[in-house]
Amino acid sequence: MSHLKLSKVERRRLTIFLVCLIMATIAWSFFALSGYYVCRIRVPIRYVHTPQKKALRPLQVDTVDLQVEDTGWQIMLLKMRANLPSIVIDTKDLDEKNYIVLNNQLKHIGSQLKDHQKVVHVFPDTLFFGFYQCASKRVPVQLVHHLSMSRPYGIAGKIRINPNYVTLTGPLEELNSIQVCQTETLKMGSVNHSIAAKLPLRFASKVHFGVRPDGVEVQIPVDEFTEKVVEVPLKILNNSNYNEVNLFPQKVKITFLTALSSYAQLNSEFFEAGVDLNKWRQHGYKQLPVVLSRFPDYCKLVRVEPEHVDFIVNK
Repeated sequence: MSHLKLSKVERRRLTIFLVCLIMATIAWSFFALSGYYVCRIRVPIRYVHTPQKKALRPLQVDTVDLQVEDTGWQIMLLKMRANLPSIVIDTKDLDEKNYIVLNNQLKHIGSQLKDHQKVVHVFPDTLFFGFYQCASKRVPVQLVHHLSMSRPYGIAGKIRINPNYVTLTGPLEELNSIQVCQTETLKMGSVNHSIAAKLPLRFASKVHFGVRPDGVEVQIPVDEFTEKVVEVPLKILNNSNYNEVNLFPQKVKITFLTALSSYAQLNSEFFEAGVDLNKWRQHGYKQLPVVLSRFPDYCKLVRVEPEHVDFIVNK
């Protein structure tokens, strides 16, 4: 196969041509993306300020298409985002009618986009709703979270939710099936400090429930964890015949992880360990497994030594 051979001058001309072509492409892209364009994006919607005396059921899917105008750069960045945030729709006007005209809220909708793009149209431009007579129910709030902790950090205490109960309004038959109200998922990675966050609430039902309040504050105590060892005497369980039982050893070592803030106050009194004599009486065990009947909250068990103990029963 013959190869194209270029002289030194030709190679230099080719290099200059390619450099100029690349620079021209970059310059063209820069000027092209600096211009204004219109594109269409789909975003989820969420309703707030729902009517208190009636439950509403949206008669369309919970997404809308936005026609936005911005520079090519901003539109390119907008298209690259995997998950666009929900657009909040105010439903206070539904006290008097059964529809909302979205094109009357273009400025408000655009302000909720991350880069405040100009929204020129919404599809559909009107949302319609069906209504039901309301009942009310007070339910606990359940935090949904996915937290990835930096080592050696962990949740060091009770998670506080304020308020921990909310009042739902909606159709009675739907309310009867709801026992808790979940938050939107709290996602954080490499956590090494306590968390304070405000979270909206979510529902899986097709009926849109009124909820008061429509969000909660969450506080999650986070602390550095360290290892500690305590020695705990063993208790004998189910010794109904009051036999004299000798255990070898009579104590076990419990190794666990605890928050630094709780390290000093935790001692053997916070733990209970025992062996169940029924394991020998009913199953003929030669050694009895150690069972922890009390263990402090928000501590993490590492090991119990030994896990099984020898014993002698004197009848």
